Amino acid sequence: MTRDHTSYGISDKQIVTSGISQLDAMLGGGILIGDNVVWYDDAGSLAHIFCLNLIKVSQNQKKSTIYVSFDRSPKNLLEKLGPLAKNRYLTILDCFSFGKGEGADVFLKFYKEPSPKQGCRIFKVDDPKNPDNVMDAVYKLHKSMKDDVRLVFESLTGMQELWGEEDHILNFYSRSCPRLYELNTIAYWIVEKAVHSQKLKAHLNKITQVAIDLSLKRGKTSITILKAEKREIDLLDKPSVYWNKGIDVHFDSEKKSTGRLELGFRIKELRTQAKLSQSDLAKFIGVTPSTISQVENNQIYPSLPALIKIAEILKISASSLFKETETVTEPVRFSESDRVEVQFTGLPKDAIFSQRLTPNGFESKIEPYVITIPPESKTPSHFFSHKGDESGYLLSGELRLHLETGLQAAKKGDWIYLTDQTPLYWENPGPEPARLLWMKIRP
Repeated sequence: MTRDHTSYGISDKQIVTSGISQLDAMLGGGILIGDNVVWYDDAGSLAHIFCLNLIKVSQNQKKSTIYVSFDRSPKNLLEKLGPLAKNRYLTILDCFSFGKGEGADVFLKFYKEPSPKQGCRIFKVDDPKNPDNVMDAVYKLHKSMKDDVRLVFESLTGMQELWGEEDHILNFYSRSCPRLYELNTIAYWIVEKAVHSQKLKAHLNKITQVAIDLSLKRGKTSITILKAEKREIDLLDKPSVYWNKGIDVHFDSEKKSTGRLELGFRIKELRTQAKLSQSDLAKFIGVTPSTISQVENNQIYPSLPALIKIAEILKISASSLFKETETVTEPVRFSESDRVEVQFTGLPKDAIFSQRLTPNGFESKIEPYVITIPPESKTPSHFFSHKGDESGYLLSGELRLHLETGLQAAKKGDWIYLTDQTPLYWENPGPEPARLLWMKIRP
């Protein structure tokens, strides 16, 4: 999802999602193409989840990402990235093996052994102790890629440990930041804030387009926007408490409250159930995606005509927008006309065809779907990113579940139950479509 924000006075640069809707709202709509984002990490591990979300959404959009690693060996980084490493749009620039790894055989063995099918590409920098070599390697890779490119630098702190003085990383950043801006990239730079001087942080803040603080105090993590160029935002220098469950990031402000403040969260909840993006809903109503983001975060309230239109699109009554759930009278029965076609996030439209068997607004511990996978095809990933049990019954055809532990074959009439395993992808090897009754079970 990209659009021009000149009408909002942001710039002639396009804006894209960070992969986290609440962060997009805090930044006035999202990340601008050209942004260098400095993450000041209190614990040295907090920024990673935000990087994963950027990589994931970039892969869904088929945008190339360069991950510059100073702190992890390729093997360790692949394990850390998990399923995201199994994607051709990711390239890892290894500045560790001949950097902190000092060319040790234990790390170079990774390149000598048969390469596993990790999906991503990996290149090593032979002399990363020279900043110019790192810079040259980054721009050489960038030149080979199309469209706007995303970069993750892990990390400026790791660079200093390798290069010595803070002046070296400040010089590297001062030269890279404007160039990456002109090349229409998005670059995440991680800084362990306790390690560096106030002078360095002041210089970085002056140069960068976006600066974000991540803090850990008394067991709670919080995020604060310190700087966001060319945007008018209300939450500057105001910390927001967040937490993550897996790769999903949640904010305290998402919790249910009383009165009309529930409206934005209710709209978001129903839109998500309907498998509509903010951009989809905005298009149907005739507003901008930024407006929908502000509504869902209770920053603005929609007009009455807009509310009626939202209810119409979500196939619910307008009054149910102000309730926890739509009241359903007994007997609880849903006909074929109540089914809702859904598009799963991250899956191409032609990868599967899916219908949820319950209408929008209906809440239960089980979400039932009928999923059809075309013949002689496979999905890029699993249907859901879900922390909970899932189960299904193969109505027709045959399927193969590709798990980290191996391959499982299923035929018509087989029952499938998943707890802590998530399929890497599904494959239909047969000549006929495979129809699967699938249930997502809420914890």
